[in-house]
Amino acid sequence: MSGLLTAIPTGLTAFVATNLDDIFVLSLFFSQINACFRRRHIIIGQYLGFSALVVASLPSFFGKFILPESWIGLLGIIPIIIGISRLLNQETDDGENTNNPESSSSWWCNFLSPQTYGVAAVTIANGGDNISIYMPMFATNTWDSLLVILAVFFVMVSVWCYVAYCLTQITAIASAITRYGNSLVPFILIGLGVSILMQSHTLETPILVIITCVSLGSHLLILGRNTWRENYGFSLGSPEAEVLSRVEQK
Repeated sequence: MSGLLTAIPTGLTAFVATNLDDIFVLSLFFSQINACFRRRHIIIGQYLGFSALVVASLPSFFGKFILPESWIGLLGIIPIIIGISRLLNQETDDGENTNNPESSSSWWCNFLSPQTYGVAAVTIANGGDNISIYMPMFATNTWDSLLVILAVFFVMVSVWCYVAYCLTQITAIASAITRYGNSLVPFILIGLGVSILMQSHTLETPILVIITCVSLGSHLLILGRNTWRENYGFSLGSPEAEVLSRVEQK
């Protein structure tokens, strides 16, 4: 019984220690709410991302093989990609209505939403270092204690979302986040991704450096093609693009 009681403060301490920075990231997400990006996307995405971190940490409880930290650090590519996308595709739809009713069916549909998976991806990437803390903690606990710790974790996810949302309702904080959030979010996500890559020593392994460069280069190429298509109505490499290039050269 004493083991179960100690599992509660253990879970609380571990969660707070490994997710303090998530408060700021979640606040930024909540400040971006509009007709396309809703509160449910953030909450569901946060739960999906955190669940993935827990599942990745559980093999240590069963004594199974886990990926090296440097390979886990490849998750840092995800926030960099999201940050670059937001930087090159700034949207100004803050004035749209965000008070539409959120039915239970729409909550289930949002599990398939790209916005939800975007939040989940950032949560996973930002919490990649959590795995190194959760793994030994899970490995040294009994089944009963593990279940209590997991229950504490998932309750705290909802508490974290609520606290982050409340911060955006404070006038001073909300105005600052709203004024600078759209401009800062891309750079914060890119910085977060670079920090994850460096802290995980991912960039110290040549093959992982190549994977990182190829992934980011491919994404930039796709963004460039899409931007060109949106601006000119045809793709790079098409006959129309060649004619335009010759005209510009003349």
